[in-house]
Parts: sequence; C-alpha cells; structure tokens
Amino acid sequence: MRGLWHSVATRVYGPRHGLSGLSFVPGERVAIGAMPVAGEILRLPDHGITHVVVCRATPQTMFSQDLWAAKTVLGDESVVHAGMWDTGRPKDPEQWSQAALFAAEALQANPEARVLVHCQQGRRRSVMVAYATLRLLGHSESDAARGVLEARPMGRLVPAYRASVERWLAQRAALTAGTQTPPGLR
Repeated sequence: MRGLWHSVATRVYGPRHGLSGLSFVPGERVAIGAMPVAGEILRLPDHGITHVVVCRATPQTMFSQDLWAAKTVLGDESVVHAGMWDTGRPKDPEQWSQAALFAAEALQANPEARVLVHCQQGRRRSVMVAYATLRLLGHSESDAARGVLEARPMGRLVPAYRASVERWLAQRAALTAGTQTPPGLR
C-alpha cells in the first residue's frame, strides 16, 4: 500500500517538469537530483546508486514516502535523511552535516559506492549537501562549487547555504586540529 501511495504522491507532489532525473558531478561518484518519482526509485541501482541522501523536510517525506521508498530499495543503512525546508536562510549544521559526513564516508569506504543527494527539485538543498560532501572529500571551495553547478546547471548554491557549510567546516577544523581524523573528513 505504501508503494502505491509513493507512486501517486510523488507524481502529484514531485519535481517540476524538466527538473527530474539525476546527474553526476564530473569526475566524482556524487549525483545530484530531484526526488525520484514512482518507478524511478526502483531504477537507482541501475545507475549504480548505492547510497541516498534525502534533503527534504520530514512532513514532505511523510507525505510522499520517498524516504521509506529509498530505504526499501537500498536498505536502511544506505539512506540518510537531512530534514530541512528550502528557506534560503542559513542552515543549522544539525539539519544536514551528518548527511554530508555519511556521503563522504560512504565514498571513502567503498570505491564502488555512488551517492545520490536529492531534494524536491534538485536545485538548492541537494546542491548544498553535495557541495558539503565534496568539501569534506578535500575539494576547494571553487572546485566544489564548480562541480555541483556543472552537474546540476539548473541548481543554485545559495550564498547563505554555502556560508553555512564553510562556517561548519571552519568550526570542525578548529575542533579537530591535531587529531588523527583523515584529511578529507576534517
């Protein structure tokens, strides 16, 4: 029954026309996309997707059941939720940082892993979390920004979101200075 609801709900409350699908950051195993609708969720493994980061607020995922569907297809341990609304305002790291760490760690732990980061339209929240993931993997600000926007040309790296990521990374670096944390995850 949940599968039927997911199929209907994602068609009604899914991405706008022309925004569906996913695309990989050039040279990376990180894809950015809109919420997979109906049968698209079943085809994620066909694209090599092994992990999913869902960047949508809890009420959105409850209505559309996309978080449940991703966990059903890939397993609970391969899906993480970054529950947040797209407000354009600075984002509290509690909403998204664990998801970025999850994606970066999955990519570092398994050379075959491929991570899809998606929100509703694949334009802002997913771009931010993919950007944070690339930064955790050691990319510079400019390279990470260029990569996510090449992958998702209709996307936008909202200045407040980017600043939230950079502020968190700076705080994280200050806390981990002198520890044995792997360079990409500092």
